[in-house]
Amino acid sequence: MSDLAGSLESKESCDKVRKKELFMQRRARITSKGQITVPREIRRLLGVRPGDGLLFETDEAGTRVRPARAGSPFAKYRGIGNPGVSSGKKAIVQRIRELRGQ
Repeated sequence: MSDLAGSLESKESCDKVRKKELFMQRRARITSKGQITVPREIRRLLGVRPGDGLLFETDEAGTRVRPARAGSPFAKYRGIGNPGVSSGKKAIVQRIRELRGQ
């Protein structure tokens, strides 16, 4: 019966995390190398995955942790479709003319 209760509690916890309606407080330990493991519920709440960055902000009110997002989620793909060609209409038209032999 304890497995069922644990399962229900876990499901309720996940539902609250998905809806972002929960005030959470979790603990983590710092290793000798200065690393921490972010608890699963917090990772889900922040929407971070392995390899994502976290930003630690401090002010008079305290310290906050939030995901470090890039300016655009598509920035890493910029220029991937036309290697060797500058971006912009002029450069693309010029490249097409070169390919056509004009």
